[in-house]
Amino acid sequence: MAEEEKPKKMSMMVIIILIVVGLILAGGISYLIATRVVADKTTDKITQREPGQFIKLGDAKEGLILNIGGVNSGRYLKIGLIVELRPDKNAASQEGKLPSPEEIRILDTAVYVLRTQKIEDFDPLKQDQLKEMLKNEINKTLGEDRVYDIYITNFVLQ
Repeated sequence: MAEEEKPKKMSMMVIIILIVVGLILAGGISYLIATRVVADKTTDKITQREPGQFIKLGDAKEGLILNIGGVNSGRYLKIGLIVELRPDKNAASQEGKLPSPEEIRILDTAVYVLRTQKIEDFDPLKQDQLKEMLKNEINKTLGEDRVYDIYITNFVLQ
């Protein structure tokens, strides 16, 4: 009888050791999957970039006030726009009250784009399309992909 209990104890020990080793392997594989696969997906979404330069278009308090929908429409748009640009390392910082030539070109492009839109294009559901259109046109004006994002801080349509 002692001989029969010894193989049972050995087989029971082998089964317990196999279960523990299996659990350790499963935990290790899960950890690898969680750290590698999930980390790769999150780094794809987050793009590393240097801090942008913010330019407020129009008057400091009012923003831009534009006549839209044609000369005789009587419709006005008051909009606060902030453009986030990739910093230009070659541009010298300009002190003074006059805006830089780059800011003037950005303002001109923004006013042109906003004035050429129809009243229907200012629908709140189309705000992302309007921001993307402004971003694309300003990038065309500057001649390179410098605009990170467009922020609308104030929007009144009368």
